[in-house]
Amino acid sequence: MLKPKKIPQRQCVGCREMKEKRALVRVVKSPEGEISLDFGGRKPGRGAYVCPDPDCLRRARKSRALERAFAAAIPAEVYDALEQEMAKGE
Repeated sequence: MLKPKKIPQRQCVGCREMKEKRALVRVVKSPEGEISLDFGGRKPGRGAYVCPDPDCLRRARKSRALERAFAAAIPAEVYDALEQEMAKGE
């Protein structure tokens, strides 16, 4: 009997919904402390997931969810860069 393949689930830090890992964009904090979007899911570092929707990123910014996930303060310029990068990536 074949077992159904397990699909990895992750929680969006913006809307707090569980979704397929493939459907989300990974925000990664590298060991050097640089924060960027990881569309491929392969960059080294601590990751948090967000829907590929600028509204979810804004919600995560408002609730300071990424600051909690990375245990570090995130400057406004980084959020602006993430929003621009997300707009380009779509």
